[in-house]
Amino acid sequence: MNIALEHPDQPDVVQLIEALDAYQKPLYPPECHYGIDIAALSAAHVLFAVARDECGTAVGCGAMVLEPAYGELKRMFVRPENRGQGIAAKVLTFLEAEAIGKGCTRFALETGISQPEALAFYASAGYVKRGPFGSYPDDPFSVFMEKSAA
Repeated sequence: MNIALEHPDQPDVVQLIEALDAYQKPLYPPECHYGIDIAALSAAHVLFAVARDECGTAVGCGAMVLEPAYGELKRMFVRPENRGQGIAAKVLTFLEAEAIGKGCTRFALETGISQPEALAFYASAGYVKRGPFGSYPDDPFSVFMEKSAA
C-alpha cells in the first residue's frame, strides 16, 4: 500500500470520484450534495491523497481543503472491494499529518446521516459532532464533525 499526494485528474482517480458520486447521489436530495469537483480538488490549497495497492491501482482517496481556520476533509472513499483493510484510516492519518505540516491545527468535515459506516469511522478517529461551519447550511441530512490536531 502506497499513499501519496497526487493530482486528482488522472483517469483512475476520476473513476474513484465517480464511484463515490454514484454511491452518494441516491442517498440525498440534489441540493444536499456538497462534494467538490476535480477542478476544485486540483486547487493549490487542497491536499489530495491517493492510496494505491501493490499493483499501482488506485483503491482509495481523500482530500484536505486548507482553509485559514481549519482543514476540511472531503472526498474520502475506498472501493468497496478494498474495504476492511484499514485503507481509509491510513488515508485519513496521512492527510491529517500533511495538514499539520502546513500549520493546520483543526479539522472539520460534513458527511450524511445515511452513512452510518462513515459516521462510526470518523468517531473512531476522534472526530466529534458539531454545528455547521463555513458556508454550510443547517442541513437536516448533514452531520458536521471536528477534531483538533493532537
